Amino acid sequence: MTVSFNGKKPSRRAVLKGALAAGGAVAGATMARAAGPDLLITQTQPWAQGLGEGVDATPYGLPIRFESDVVRRNVEWLTADTISSINFTPIHALDGTITPQGCAFERHHSGAIELRKEDYRLMINGLVDTPLVFTYEDLERFPRVNRVHFCECAANTGMEWAGAQLNGAQFTHGMIHNMEYSGVPLGTLLKEAGVQTEGKWVYVEGADASSNGRSIPLEKAMEDVLVAFKANGEALRKEHGYPVRLVVPGWEGNMWVKWLRRVEVTDGPVESREETSKYTDTLADGTSRKWTWVMDAKSVVTSPSPQSPITHGHGPLVITGLAWSGHGKITRVDVTVDGGKTWQQARLAADPQDKAVTRFYLDHVWQGEEMLLQSRAMDETGYVQPTKDALRDVRGENSIYHNNCIQTWWVKSDGEAENVEIS
Repeated sequence: MTVSFNGKKPSRRAVLKGALAAGGAVAGATMARAAGPDLLITQTQPWAQGLGEGVDATPYGLPIRFESDVVRRNVEWLTADTISSINFTPIHALDGTITPQGCAFERHHSGAIELRKEDYRLMINGLVDTPLVFTYEDLERFPRVNRVHFCECAANTGMEWAGAQLNGAQFTHGMIHNMEYSGVPLGTLLKEAGVQTEGKWVYVEGADASSNGRSIPLEKAMEDVLVAFKANGEALRKEHGYPVRLVVPGWEGNMWVKWLRRVEVTDGPVESREETSKYTDTLADGTSRKWTWVMDAKSVVTSPSPQSPITHGHGPLVITGLAWSGHGKITRVDVTVDGGKTWQQARLAADPQDKAVTRFYLDHVWQGEEMLLQSRAMDETGYVQPTKDALRDVRGENSIYHNNCIQTWWVKSDGEAENVEIS
């Protein structure tokens, strides 16, 4: 949607001036209720009349209490017990691309364990010349790298296959985080052990009770998999696998084994173990897709959305959201306010990074009309994010995994938003 005056697209300053003029009656009424000038500007306020807290009041900095609603949330009925459950990143309340660790979603198979760095060991065995065991200190001595990548649960948006279910970007798309990881390339450690020619896969497992064993092709392991011990510059959080986890860029989150304890080089996938059948995508005819590791291009408008309604009234509105692809970089995001009848190219906030989240913005003028908001991502392979109907035509509704459909928010005339489907 564009607004034009005399056939020309106005500048943002003109739009702001027009919006203020159009809203003059409302603004005037508000000032009349205030009975004079805005005292928050004209009078010295309590917070400027005394001293604040000292620098050691909170040794580890926490968000100010006015932002106390920006938290991870779970869905109580989703699983029988939180030790094998998930919570969701508050993507509706964040901006930029980096997810604070304290807001990044969790997924556990047997609960988050406490493992001291001093007690940490990582074994590399199997089809290698020299089986090795590394301590945490050993890992710190290897040349390290820093990379920004997204981690998305394969079940993200999974409950939406059968229809609009959960009312919020946090609950529909919040099984994702995007962080800067620091660590040692797994390929470096494998070369240290000496991979034998028969080696074609690696089997990785964690130190928790579930072990969450997964098989990864050796090619991927050598290409860009990271043995990480820092995230966003600090130690991993307990719930994210402290002290060491695996980072598998672009691939579903269940491969990102936490509390990594062993990497076994094998000549094939470990078919006898649960990991080969746990994450499969059942199709409409009852057959299942296996080895669907890569997360396809996806996006979502985070604001306006059900948990982030429009509250400032008519006028300029910044529509924003996130896009990502496990195949590489996002190259373009389009946004529609009319349910796909017309599309506008959004502005990418920064140069997209490989297998990382990209922030997009669309500057819009909202005059109280209802909107059907959607975003559509494209990546460097040429892949275009599909609609729900297009996905269902191929995949049916039997799976909960790999739903990268276009999301629709119905923004109402009062600024509230709701999760809906349109055909």
